[in-house]
Amino acid sequence: MADGVPAGQNIFYSLCPAPLLLPFIVLATVATIIASQSIITGAFSMTRQAIQLGWMPRMRITQTSKEGYGQIYVGTVNWLLMLATIGLVLGFKKSDNLASAYGIAVSATMLMTSVLLFIAMREIWKWSLAASGLVAAVFLIVDTSFFLANSVKIAEGGYVPLLFAAAVYFIMYVWHRGMTAVGARIAAIGIPVADFLAELEQKKVARVPGTAIFLTRARQNAPPIVVWYARTAHSLHEQVVALTVVTESIPYVTPIERVATEEIGRNFWRVTVHYGFMQRPNIPRLLQAIKAHDQRIDLTDLVYYVGIETVVPRADRKGLPRWLEAIFAALERNATHITDFFQLPPGQVVELGRQIAI
Repeated sequence: MADGVPAGQNIFYSLCPAPLLLPFIVLATVATIIASQSIITGAFSMTRQAIQLGWMPRMRITQTSKEGYGQIYVGTVNWLLMLATIGLVLGFKKSDNLASAYGIAVSATMLMTSVLLFIAMREIWKWSLAASGLVAAVFLIVDTSFFLANSVKIAEGGYVPLLFAAAVYFIMYVWHRGMTAVGARIAAIGIPVADFLAELEQKKVARVPGTAIFLTRARQNAPPIVVWYARTAHSLHEQVVALTVVTESIPYVTPIERVATEEIGRNFWRVTVHYGFMQRPNIPRLLQAIKAHDQRIDLTDLVYYVGIETVVPRADRKGLPRWLEAIFAALERNATHITDFFQLPPGQVVELGRQIAI
């Protein structure tokens, strides 16, 4: 016995009076369950926001409640969390060995939060540099001291959260670089709308009844998917809508600011839709709202055309590094189809495959 504590007994549990020990264990267990559910929900929510901002591959997201927008289930993230949890349990064996990893994770999170606070004060709240720096410095001094104190235990298990963070950042970096390269490539091969319409007249491309909605990233010139379809099929619908969905770096976009419609040719419209990163795109519902404001667009005979790009390396080696292109191509192949992401009706979707050299 040492200091009144029997040998072999955990001093932590000895801090609690014996009659209250069991109720406190139950309370701690319930608190742990609540905290774990918060982590899971936060991981789901941040994943969806990263997907919509173009920083993560598309994943299947299930809305579990019609009332609560934040009540979602992301199967891929859930399985990854399960595997990570099992790996930590098997690797560290007991909670005492997790102290170093936990300390690094918490102190690094506090440090990054203080940095983000400084950015928010400058970019969102428009504070002066002096005021923002003074307020942030108070938190940064404390948070940095905690992080440096914990950094001496990186080799004792503190490297685990750093490795997880590096892996997530690497995937985000590769995906964002790849999507940027694809967007730039599509913009580079575009032709002016006037030239495309003149080509349709010159080649006497047949115009068939109905309305075609082409989902495209191109925001200028004629969308490459429309040009490619007209040249390959030697026909085009009577009404054509080039639809581009843009996710803004704000949580919500009001209905008034959501849609911008421009008639760029006879029966040829360019529609740009803006969503916030907390909003879920629903293209069919959106088109009905557009129809209510512009009766010229006929939605009775409607077909969606979606380009499915197969990423290949550029022959001139001026694109992305081969290793980065290969990883991005693998992520693209395993990402959820855009038709599911935009909630398009399966019976009205035509997928057009093509190769994009980046």
